[in-house]
Amino acid sequence: MVVGLILVLLIGAGIYAGYQIKFDQEARARAIALTTGNPDVGRHLAQRYGCAGCHTIPGVPRAQGRVGPTLKGFAARVYIGGVATNSPDKLIQWIENPRSIDPNTAMPITGISRAEARHVAAYLYTLR
Repeated sequence: MVVGLILVLLIGAGIYAGYQIKFDQEARARAIALTTGNPDVGRHLAQRYGCAGCHTIPGVPRAQGRVGPTLKGFAARVYIGGVATNSPDKLIQWIENPRSIDPNTAMPITGISRAEARHVAAYLYTLR
């Protein structure tokens, strides 16, 4: 009886893990298609440009900032910075120059290029 229960739990866990992997792969493919960026490069750039100083960012080492909002679940958000509709073009613009969208934002201009912003946007669109 106990062995059967353990077997059922292991099978269930395996199925769940399989669906999570598939979902992550689909989210990654969708993020690349939306932005033409590379999420792996974007994760690295988010650390390099200091995003971690203000934001908590899943998958980015030491990204436990509390100045800006957490970026967990970013892909499902409706707005960027509370002012712009969450679309790839607006997100890339926001990352590159947030003050071009909201002159009063506290988010700084970091000097990130548009090409680099595409990669960061791709990474953000993988976050669920």
